[in-house]
Amino acid sequence: MSKPKKGRLKKESKQHPHQVNLKIVTSGTCLVCKQPCSRGMEYVEKMAQPGAIGFGVPCILTKPRSER
Repeated sequence: MSKPKKGRLKKESKQHPHQVNLKIVTSGTCLVCKQPCSRGMEYVEKMAQPGAIGFGVPCILTKPRSER
């Protein structure tokens, strides 16, 4: 029997290799955006309500630097 090779094992990604990961942005970023999208504007309206709690919204216009 042969011994298993030492070193790092390659992690299997559950994502497609060409899938784009979108950046999560807050309502402040959506307010100053030069190209406002419908999803962002809905989020800004939601966050304008008193007591609203938000976790951000995925932005199609800001890609992470590694994928540009």
